[in-house]
Amino acid sequence: MTTSPQPQAIAERQLCGLVTGLAQRIAEHLRECAATLGLTASQATALREMSGPMTMRDLAERMSCEPSNTTFVVDKLEKQKLVERHPHPTDRRAKHLVLTAEGTALRTRLLEVLAVDSALSGLTPQEQRVLHGLLERALTSP
Repeated sequence: MTTSPQPQAIAERQLCGLVTGLAQRIAEHLRECAATLGLTASQATALREMSGPMTMRDLAERMSCEPSNTTFVVDKLEKQKLVERHPHPTDRRAKHLVLTAEGTALRTRLLEVLAVDSALSGLTPQEQRVLHGLLERALTSP
C-alpha cells in the first residue's frame, strides 16, 4: 500500500519549485543584461555585489562561490580597468577591491539595466519588501 504525500510536503515541494524558477529567471536576466554591456554573468554579479570596498573573501561570499573563482573574475575586471586592488587598511595579508571611476559608472549602468523587466518588477515595492522579509526569515530559521 502506498501512502500519499502529506499536504505540507506537497506545499513545500511546490514552493521550492517556485523559488528555483525565480532564481533561474533572475540568473537568465542577469546573463542577458551582462551580455548587452559586454560582461560575463560572473563579472556582472561581481560588479552588482561591489557596493563598496571589500576583500576577495567578502566578494566571494556575496557571489556564493569560492575565493579562487572570484580571483579569476576580479583579474578580468582589473584588466578591463574596472576594479583595483588596494592594500587593506587593517590586514596586511588582504587586499581591498575598489571600483574605479569606470567600474562605478558601469555598475550604475548595470543596476539600471537589471531593474528593467526583472523577474521582480511585477511586484510592488511593498510586495518586494514582504518577499524579502519572508525569504530572509526562511534562510535564517533552523
